[in-house]
Amino acid sequence: MNEGWTSRNEHLRANLAWWNERVACHAESTFYGVESFKAGRITLMPLERQELGEVEGHDLLHLQCHFGLDTLSWARLGARVTGVDSSEEGIALARLLSDELGIEATFICSDIYDLPNVLSVQYDIVYTSYGVLSWLPDLTAWADVIAHFLKPGGTFYIVEIHPFAYVFSDEEDAEGLEVHYPYFHDPEPLRFEEGGSYAARDAEVTHNVTYEWTHSVSDIVNSLISAGLRIEFLHEFPFACYKMYPFLEEDEVGQWWLTENDGSIPMTFSLKATR
Repeated sequence: MNEGWTSRNEHLRANLAWWNERVACHAESTFYGVESFKAGRITLMPLERQELGEVEGHDLLHLQCHFGLDTLSWARLGARVTGVDSSEEGIALARLLSDELGIEATFICSDIYDLPNVLSVQYDIVYTSYGVLSWLPDLTAWADVIAHFLKPGGTFYIVEIHPFAYVFSDEEDAEGLEVHYPYFHDPEPLRFEEGGSYAARDAEVTHNVTYEWTHSVSDIVNSLISAGLRIEFLHEFPFACYKMYPFLEEDEVGQWWLTENDGSIPMTFSLKATR
């Protein structure tokens, strides 16, 4: 276990064990499609490519990068990339892919909150995406880390599951939108215990307990403002990045929509801020 996590509480240690164990089954899953990525596929969605724009020649820091497919995709688009994740297994696989494919990238294993003690470079772009915020207990400290690594005039961009979408049940037998989880933040996390994962439902695994924190839209926006960043835009969208409810249907570009009441709730948001 990397040093930054050893002093943290049982919640973060359990989450790290969960992520370390999931790397292997995620790498084999159709959800991540590693073989098609090796063949040249860009894993980024059209939304973030359009909103973040041209990255060629820019230094990009990717926080919570898992095993690096999106990080390496930004490199394929011309960015000089650094990916960071707390999972030793994830970073090890990211480095292997970088070497195997000849895609230049730097990967660092670190707790996001400890990263200023590990890395001293500043970046044109700090980027993070899809399913990252619920694993963080403290957004104020998170935003301070982002500001720390941005060059003056640099851009922070996040595309993420909308906090409102998290309030509804995602059980396999759910038939419609049913409020099941809280929207507002509580220092005490929600506890989940289930096998597999969002990408590999039937994977045989032993670490099945995770802890997640809810954060409202105002929590996210105000944390960035308090860190001295200027919000350029906040956009909300009526589609999800994966099948987060059993009654969603996929479109031709990999976005998931409600089968009934389509367009009625936000399931994704994006935000751009500058230092």
